[in-house]
Amino acid sequence: MQNGLSRRKKTIRDIDVRERRVLVRADFNVPLDADGAIADDTRIRASLPTIRYLCERGARVILCSHLDRPDGVVVERLRLALVANRLSVLLDRPVAALQDCVGPEVEGTVAGMNNGDVVLLENLRFHPEEKVDDPVFAANLAGLADIYVDDAFGVSHRAHASVVGVPEHLPAVAGLLLEKEVDTFTRILEDPERPFAAAIGGAKVSDKLAVLEHVISRVDLLLIGGGMAATFFASRGYGTGRSRVETDSLDAVRDLEAKAAERGVRLLLPRDVVVAEKLEPGVPVRVVPSTAIPDDRIVADIGPGAADEFCRALAGSRTVVWNGPMGVFEVPEFAEGTRRIAAALATLRGTTVIGGGSTADAVGMFGLADEMTHVSTGGGAALAMLAGKPLPGVEALDDAGDP
Repeated sequence: MQNGLSRRKKTIRDIDVRERRVLVRADFNVPLDADGAIADDTRIRASLPTIRYLCERGARVILCSHLDRPDGVVVERLRLALVANRLSVLLDRPVAALQDCVGPEVEGTVAGMNNGDVVLLENLRFHPEEKVDDPVFAANLAGLADIYVDDAFGVSHRAHASVVGVPEHLPAVAGLLLEKEVDTFTRILEDPERPFAAAIGGAKVSDKLAVLEHVISRVDLLLIGGGMAATFFASRGYGTGRSRVETDSLDAVRDLEAKAAERGVRLLLPRDVVVAEKLEPGVPVRVVPSTAIPDDRIVADIGPGAADEFCRALAGSRTVVWNGPMGVFEVPEFAEGTRRIAAALATLRGTTVIGGGSTADAVGMFGLADEMTHVSTGGGAALAMLAGKPLPGVEALDDAGDP
């Protein structure tokens, strides 16, 4: 496995896990519904290949994860027992949910494990030491195991104790999910089948600027959508109504367009947009040219003409990476642009990579996730890779050449 852009890292295939205690950092940060039940178990299912691999080889599997943001205190509705219950069903074997992630009781339970047993530690973020990478907390976690496996791509960009602290104490390798995620993004950035297109959306240019600057030298086609398109419009002198414009990003956007022109990259902005007075369900909407946005309206989605043009442009691509929705897709009136792009990628004869976060939510909502080549489990980590940034969690793992 490449670490994103340089040397290879070890995976669970490179180490003997038989009869060993293996601490697996998973990402079970699943969405919960109003009743506190798991609303979407995609991330749990994504961890199954690694857990099964370890169980089949007689490892004693100690899972750990966070759930939501309890801010260092115990929050009853964020206990991981519900995840353990779902895992028990999916794995068809019992998964014991422990009441803490460190301490004598946890150590006693782990000491009594048999080969092939699986336990799940309590929510790591009930301890404030997790997020600050406290060395004592990391050492206590590491003391539970003989081997550390990172299978949590969704937090691999975080320098937390369970991500970068534990590997200082144990042999540390990648799980099958982390390997797949990193290899997928590395491959499309370093050796894509061309034409290579990137569709970038979302609310803020500043959140995606590093990504845009990194991919502009790699892609053949760049599509811009979402609320961030307003800053591009403003950089061209268009009126943007009440849409958010990041004035401190205007020069960077102009530079980006200049680089695209220099490199022969086709950069498409929406030719028309859906506007409304508020970004709420049930409000009246209008489709207007991007050059004629009314002063009292907000850009809420790309328009039908833009969707047509974007889909035609994407149809000729062999590799597409998509990060960021084309509009406020959670509101039905503003979902069509995002749905059109998702539908276009679902029928594309090529590699389609969805960059996690809200984009993954969107393709899931439209029932098209299974039609994509890869739907990432990590929003922030995917952004970091697309921006060419090293992931601390991957950097902390053992190099393939280490003894």
